[in-house]
Amino acid sequence: MAKPGYRTLSSRMVGKMKVSKDTVFWDRGLPGFGVRVYPSGSKVYVAQARGPKGVKRVVVGRHGVIHAEEARKRAASIITRMKSGEAVVSEPAKPAGGPSVGDLVRRYMEEHAAIRYKPGSVKMVRSVLYKHIVPALGRLPLAAVERAQVAELHQRLYKTPFTANMVVRTLSLMYRLAEGWGMAPKGCNPCRSIIKYPERKRERFLTDNEFTRLGRVLEEAVSLGLASAPAAAAIRLLMLTGCRKNEILTLRWENVALNESEFRLSDAKTGARVVSLSPPALKLLAGLPRAPGNPWVFSGKKTGGRIHEIDTAWNVIRSRANLDDVRIHDLRHSFASRALALGESLPVIGKLLGHTQIETTARYAHLTPDSVREAAERIAASIAADIFGETWRPVSSPNIPRR
Repeated sequence: MAKPGYRTLSSRMVGKMKVSKDTVFWDRGLPGFGVRVYPSGSKVYVAQARGPKGVKRVVVGRHGVIHAEEARKRAASIITRMKSGEAVVSEPAKPAGGPSVGDLVRRYMEEHAAIRYKPGSVKMVRSVLYKHIVPALGRLPLAAVERAQVAELHQRLYKTPFTANMVVRTLSLMYRLAEGWGMAPKGCNPCRSIIKYPERKRERFLTDNEFTRLGRVLEEAVSLGLASAPAAAAIRLLMLTGCRKNEILTLRWENVALNESEFRLSDAKTGARVVSLSPPALKLLAGLPRAPGNPWVFSGKKTGGRIHEIDTAWNVIRSRANLDDVRIHDLRHSFASRALALGESLPVIGKLLGHTQIETTARYAHLTPDSVREAAERIAASIAADIFGETWRPVSSPNIPRR
């Protein structure tokens, strides 16, 4: 049943409307302008007026495709025309049907994620889809999902900004794919204009002393039973190469070329790449035992198998080294940071890390506070020599070279 004189309709207000049966809410400011809300969540703006042949109601547009203000302008024109007896064509007023969000999720996983993403990324995407998107929107037709519904879901997850933003990014990508697949009409993406939450950037790099402390614990880890020999060796190789954890754990002997000082990754995150090996890394690999018939560099307990995780060993080792806030991935960050501190360029660091975009390398390669402080002292010392003359010497860093 219609509810006259509701209030001045706005996109924000309409987006929050929910009903158990078809209901029309009328605008207080423009008589004859309203929005029809369906139980499915679909909403259409309507215009109603009495003409020479009686009362007529037409659909102005679907909420989410047009804003309330645009709908109001169109409705005002339509109402005037209807009162004068002009013929006005209405858009279909039935609730949106067709494929549901759940249908799109299944196709997205089968035809996009499973083909284009690595197993770890597939697992992360599946978690986002089935923990958040499917429970909230899975049964709705694609054309019925409103921006306000996505914004509400995004807001519910504000305490976990990375997850909240990933929900919106994933859903937006799925809608773009749905348009290309013919599952959804053009311009119905409900994720448009949703402002992402700022994500806290985590910068954690090992200092010289922390590297030393970690190396000392790794030396005693195996003998004390803190970690298996393969796990300790894998952690050392992560530190010496800056590789991703999975790249090291899945390394095969057939891909290691000690004579060429490199190993070859055929299926890294960004595609095939070659990892150059330093003398310490070569020495580490050359000293590893090779189990007969086992193709894996870091063999596991089962015959012919490999180790599948080093997180348990890492948690014990980092705790003993008093590095409880250091993640395994921070070893990769530390490798990049040390390379930058030693004067390597971003393109070179990117090549070492296997990045395809320089922007990605820039996120990894930050200077440690000590490096920044030392650089500031060197620069200031050079300028101070001109300002204060040859008699000036820095107090805190007497050995800083002068120009």
